[in-house]
Amino acid sequence: MTELGSELRRRREAAGYSLSRMATAVYSSKGHLSKVENGRTRVSRSLAAAYDHVLDANGELLALVDGQANPRRRRGLVGLPEHTRHFVGRAPELAAIASALGSRPGVRACVISGLGGVGKTALAVAAAWQAAADFRDGCLFFDLGGQGPHSQSTTETAHHLLGALDVRKDLIPDDHGGRLNLLRDVLRSRHVLLVLDNVRDAGQVRPLLPAEGPGRAIVTSRARLPGLDDAWHVPLDVLDTSLGQSLLRAVLDGSTEVEDSDAEGIAQQCGYLPLAIRIAATRILHGGWEPHELLRRLSSASTRFSALNEGDRGVAATLAVTIDALPANLRALLGALSLHPGPVMTTSAARALSGLDHATTDLLLDQLHEQHLATRTTDSRMRLHDLVQAYAFQYTHPDERITTSMIDRLVDHYLDVTIAADALLEPLRFRPPHRASEHSEPPFDDAEGALKWLRATWPALVRTTTLIDDDRCWQLALATRGFFFREKLFAAWTSTHQQALVTAAGNPHATGMLLNSLGMAYLESGRITESAEHHLRAHSSFVESGDEAGATDALASLAWARLYQGCAEDALRDLTIALESYRHAGRERNVVITLRGLAFALAKLKRHHEARAAAAEALDISSTPVDVMRALNCLAWAAYQEGDLSTARALSTQAAEMTENEYELARALTSLGNIAARAWDEAEAARLWSVADEHAVLNPAVVWETSARVQLS
Repeated sequence: MTELGSELRRRREAAGYSLSRMATAVYSSKGHLSKVENGRTRVSRSLAAAYDHVLDANGELLALVDGQANPRRRRGLVGLPEHTRHFVGRAPELAAIASALGSRPGVRACVISGLGGVGKTALAVAAAWQAAADFRDGCLFFDLGGQGPHSQSTTETAHHLLGALDVRKDLIPDDHGGRLNLLRDVLRSRHVLLVLDNVRDAGQVRPLLPAEGPGRAIVTSRARLPGLDDAWHVPLDVLDTSLGQSLLRAVLDGSTEVEDSDAEGIAQQCGYLPLAIRIAATRILHGGWEPHELLRRLSSASTRFSALNEGDRGVAATLAVTIDALPANLRALLGALSLHPGPVMTTSAARALSGLDHATTDLLLDQLHEQHLATRTTDSRMRLHDLVQAYAFQYTHPDERITTSMIDRLVDHYLDVTIAADALLEPLRFRPPHRASEHSEPPFDDAEGALKWLRATWPALVRTTTLIDDDRCWQLALATRGFFFREKLFAAWTSTHQQALVTAAGNPHATGMLLNSLGMAYLESGRITESAEHHLRAHSSFVESGDEAGATDALASLAWARLYQGCAEDALRDLTIALESYRHAGRERNVVITLRGLAFALAKLKRHHEARAAAAEALDISSTPVDVMRALNCLAWAAYQEGDLSTARALSTQAAEMTENEYELARALTSLGNIAARAWDEAEAARLWSVADEHAVLNPAVVWETSARVQLS
């Protein structure tokens, strides 16, 4: 024992692990490992396996434990099922279970919980076989029936356990309390591992767990079983992308060629759920389906679950066991959540869908989380598994009238919160008047929180525009424009606005705003001809609606497109007209933007003094950090064009020292790289350009600094 402990210490130290670091890696305590390595405590097989995994010992440490002579060892009943040969991944979970069974003080049970089909039983069996040699009195496996019709009572299971532990039938009491007392007494002296699979709830299994002594238990359940607070909990998630494809190929075992794109798509459509992936693989192996045809069926909501069903097992049937057993109020909430456009939502969005008050919704969400039907994330969001959402949408879907009211509440919520977020990020931007609904609950109170919310929520906002055909569609699209511009999300920007144009038909004012915004999206993405066309159409719509301010906006936006088309004189003319209108109307931020446009047009026309004056004025009256960065970059470009590289360097350096906007930071760094290149410092230019590329991708068609970089390089 001492020699084996010394070998563990030698291997650990050779790998550069401190005792504290190793304790963390194998889920044990520093004190316990010290006793093991100094020979004062036996090295369990599970601990050796954990060391083996962390130190990449390729089974050598495990073999040393298996080679230890133990004359007292006898062999009890080993009733474990066969370990599947298609077991992939789960190394961290196996290490955690090994530690819980062998070296974590005071822990006698390990709970593996997760969604039906996620692989809990396979993991429990793998962990039990790995630890079996440490339990000389046997390893017993019992299926407790879960939430199905064959769910066992605690008394029944205790009877089966006592029989498997060689207790004579005539000594087993008939009453509930008597059986449990006898079971606890027997377990107190037995080196036995119990695998209690498919547990319904904590009450079903708590009295069966070893209370003290050398016995241990592995429990699996679809519920998290928080009531077993003395146990070590291992929540099991679906496989990652790589392991999902690995499992598919492992089951196929090389018998069928699958293109990488098909393998990736099949695993994704299976939600990376092991049961679904296994069924998909058998469909290919034994069902005569080509991978591409299977992927087509999995991609359709109408055939997805039928494709994931094969005789005695199916994903829909597996999910039904849990979902059909839910109380009516939980099923109703799950059906409401299934309507959400995407699997991730804030708890506020969940409340909007449910129509329930805060306390009730949060309580029900906690219960769905406990059943692994929804998962609370660290940022106060809820996540539904893809297949859970699809099943709930198909089988617990509320009627059309209720669905409509749920969607209406969700749309109101997202519209209100998006407008609130946009107002915090761009307080000076003009936006149409809006009256918030009763479902407005912004989960943030500052610009930083608003930006974080938008970055996490924007895919759902894009999908939400497809759910409605009234004015809220174009209002939501316009509310996202500032964020899409900031993040350069051009595909989302254009798709939401094209959808919104349909709902704005007959409203020339709304149509003008959408067309003008679309023109900006096309301009920013380098599609300059389309940009000019949309700005011209926007101008016509604004004129039709009698909106002079809108017509001025379209004229100014068209001028920017003309500038990038090389028509600097036309751009200068229209920007001058727009500037006069903005000054007269007191639209200060539009004055700032237009002055920058004038500076670029004047620089293009080599009217350098006027260009620098316009840019300097824009800088003087800029009131937000981002506008200051833009004005500094504009003024630096005017100086660069005039050949005043010293001033250009100073201005670009000042802009680069600000961190409010990645895009403008990349422009400043690109400018500094250009200046270095002009000074023949190619190494410094390459370094600065490389750093700029890390912050943002700049399109040379619409970014003057990048255009100059292309010429220099």
